Amino acid sequence: MKDLEKLNHYLRVHRLETVFNEQLIPHLSLYRFERGDFICSQGDAAHYLYILVKGKVKVYTNSSKGKTLILSFRTPLDIIGGVEYVRGIDSVYTVAVVSPACMIGVHYRWLEKYGKCHQPLLQFLLEHITQTLYNESHSLSIKLMYPVEMRLASYLVSVSCDEFDLPYGQIKTSCLINAANLIGTSYRHLNRIIQRFCTDGLIERNMDGIFVKDREKLRALAGHDIYEQTYSSI
Repeated sequence: MKDLEKLNHYLRVHRLETVFNEQLIPHLSLYRFERGDFICSQGDAAHYLYILVKGKVKVYTNSSKGKTLILSFRTPLDIIGGVEYVRGIDSVYTVAVVSPACMIGVHYRWLEKYGKCHQPLLQFLLEHITQTLYNESHSLSIKLMYPVEMRLASYLVSVSCDEFDLPYGQIKTSCLINAANLIGTSYRHLNRIIQRFCTDGLIERNMDGIFVKDREKLRALAGHDIYEQTYSSI
């Protein structure tokens, strides 16, 4: 997005002006991604550091057998590509857009040239990376201990939580197998839980997919947002 005014707006709102020095700021760009877009895919070469300033993304991992497991849904100020930049490795996770998102992006070559000795940027990356690793280590260790009902309820809350989602939090029928993989259960068991949720009036199912009818009851069933990770401005 060639919109310098909006880029500066996000820098001010999220107090990022001091994170980037004068040499780096001209190399920052504002990117817009639509729902379903991939920011990066596990194993692909990483070239950009992104800072999520608006919207929501989904982070998940893929096994060697083709299975996927959702790790978290993230909102601003999430960083994508921080670990990859610091360690010089390929993308660790797959990141997909849940709702239309804006990100501030900068190529690694500019970070290497102008940012590797800039203390505020290094501190920003350190704080975010350590928080992310702690959150994921803790949440992944307990996530699969929750009943599938709670995992599905939390997943439905997470994908139907903002104004950009389809009406009533729609999940298309074609996405249900993927949803089962993401929350770590079988498609057959997922269907049993979906039928139970329909009977309880939490969701509605038709030929097009699933529609969330009572998000507050789903939230209560989930107990808390298992998959949500949020980051505050520095």
